Amino acid sequence: MTGAQVIILSGPSGAGKSRLAERLGLPILRLDDFYKDGDDPTLPRITHGANAGIVDWDHPDSWHRDDAMAALRELCATGHSEVPVYEIAQNGRCGSRTVDLAGSPRFVAEGIFAPEVVAACREEGLLAAAYCITQHPLVTFWRRLTRDLREHRKPPLVLLRRGVALMRDQQRVVATATRQGCRRATGDQAYAELTT
Repeated sequence: MTGAQVIILSGPSGAGKSRLAERLGLPILRLDDFYKDGDDPTLPRITHGANAGIVDWDHPDSWHRDDAMAALRELCATGHSEVPVYEIAQNGRCGSRTVDLAGSPRFVAEGIFAPEVVAACREEGLLAAAYCITQHPLVTFWRRLTRDLREHRKPPLVLLRRGVALMRDQQRVVATATRQGCRRATGDQAYAELTT
């Protein structure tokens, strides 16, 4: 038993969660790798507006929460876990990888659905800290758009429309994360607190 604990990083897509996780230098569990495959019939759909009928990738039901929790428990208990690798451009899982804590007493779990596991991790004694990383909505929009274009995640028009919708929704995302137990902070603020 390693007795490791997890630092959970949540926040809007493009807010800097992955950047902060890398800066911390700890092992990382990428919770976004637990997305459902694009052909999964249980995926939620947007029901109104210009995007009605397409998959709602920002809804928690597009994600395997139970699988993510199982990986978190296994990492805390044993120090390693075999986890999926999800490729957005391929719209699904394309293999797996082993996350190994190599004796580290802490690791990072980051992703847009991270708030969904905060309460359970706290109740089970697995939680070291939980943050919602946030920036000004325009900064987040630009970072997300440039990243998604660079990585060819979806067609440019889709990325632009999605980016505008996510920018408008950022305040709600942050409020939901704080209600679920995350502390709101910029990446720099969280880094300073976690490294002192």
